[in-house]
Amino acid sequence: MSNTSDIEVWSKDEAYLDVASANLTTVQGLDAQYLPIVNSLLEVWRDHYGRNILRTRYYTAHEEFHDFGIGIPDRIRNKVQPMIAWPAKAVRSLADLSVFQGFETDDEDTYGIAQLVADNQLEVEMSQAITSAYIHSCAFLTVAADKTGKIRIVPRSADWSAAIWDNVERTVKAALTITDADKDGKITQFIVWLPGLVITISRTLNVWSVIDMQETKLDEVNVIPLAYDAQLNRPFGRSRISRTLMSLTNIGYRTMVRMESTAEFYSAPRLWFLGLDPDSFSADTWSSLQSSINAVSKDEDGESPTITQISQASMQPHSDMLRTVALLVAAETNLPVNDLGITVDNPASAEAMAAAERKLSREADRQNLRFGAAIKKAVIQAVRMRDGLTTIPDDLASIRPLWAPTKEVSNAALADAFSKLSAVIEGYSTSRVGLSRAGLTPEEITSLKTDLARKNARSILDSLTTEDTNANTSGFGTASESTEP
Repeated sequence: MSNTSDIEVWSKDEAYLDVASANLTTVQGLDAQYLPIVNSLLEVWRDHYGRNILRTRYYTAHEEFHDFGIGIPDRIRNKVQPMIAWPAKAVRSLADLSVFQGFETDDEDTYGIAQLVADNQLEVEMSQAITSAYIHSCAFLTVAADKTGKIRIVPRSADWSAAIWDNVERTVKAALTITDADKDGKITQFIVWLPGLVITISRTLNVWSVIDMQETKLDEVNVIPLAYDAQLNRPFGRSRISRTLMSLTNIGYRTMVRMESTAEFYSAPRLWFLGLDPDSFSADTWSSLQSSINAVSKDEDGESPTITQISQASMQPHSDMLRTVALLVAAETNLPVNDLGITVDNPASAEAMAAAERKLSREADRQNLRFGAAIKKAVIQAVRMRDGLTTIPDDLASIRPLWAPTKEVSNAALADAFSKLSAVIEGYSTSRVGLSRAGLTPEEITSLKTDLARKNARSILDSLTTEDTNANTSGFGTASESTEP
């Protein structure tokens, strides 16, 4: 990523952060051994902030208009605003396929995973974190105790965070999250995350000092990245708003502005007056063009000017270019071209549309696998901190993150598959796996199992009561017979 000189990184109206405020030489109360890593983290944040903000601007349709300065009038160029939301479409279309639904645990939920998820609203917060990851290439989950001692799992955006990767251990070596800034965008507080240690640093009257230090009793950093398309050489992934997509958006933007410029002349015929004095034209040219009756007098030699009308400018070249750009965007993002607001001459068949959707759903499945591993690690860290566990028990390590299906399947198809599998796999119909494959949500499965357990308990109780009644009845009959003479 390039440095912050790519764009203006601070605007009071848009609440950008001031990168110059991320320079410090001393921190009161901080051990000298930690100062170099703090400065390294701040440098990482400064180096990436400009590109992160640039992608945010494209996502929110606030990008600048990149004009070649050739054919667009200044009056139009100075007033145009972004109208193409392809970057947002690329992000949202994939993010909408990642719906976190909690964890699959043992029936007793020994470690209170469901309550931990509910307390931290992870089913809601994860969608925001995933969207942020697709915009900036990654987001982060941090795990720490709040002021009351309650363990909190908090999503963090990359534009307010930084991290350093350990290539040997394949994990985060150190991280920084900015938590507060003043009205001028100057950073006033941030948190440094180190193995087993969380340090909160604040600025008061231009003096930086440590205001809180928390030992996690874990041998790892309590920061877990949520990365899009992470690779060995890019552990923090890449942005879904790629350089290619930004360039294509710029082309589409220019094309739409050219179309708007051309549209200004649709209602007016393009006329050439040959042999006419320029002084003959009315000052109000537009009124003359719209009038039903106009007249042009002969010149002093009695010659009449020749009027020639030429064809109006066509919209077709602009439309064709916009369609071509949209096809390139579809190829870059795996989106169906119809989702980009473009209709093609030959509409896609159902098979072609399904194939396009499968590309996106396969990508979502891969990402859900990665996101699931990250949130599982965060939850395990939270449980270990809460319960003081020095190791990870097997039943805790076996929890499984649950995601909503990325592909739409009809209820009839789900029921058919469920009945066939239940017939050949013993216990499938009552297992959590089978019920989830049948389309039931984790809450519905828990409710169903509770009802089944209640019914089974009642059935067993009724059976025992019946057996006891029969035994008593049989006992009375024997006693009665023994007393007869």
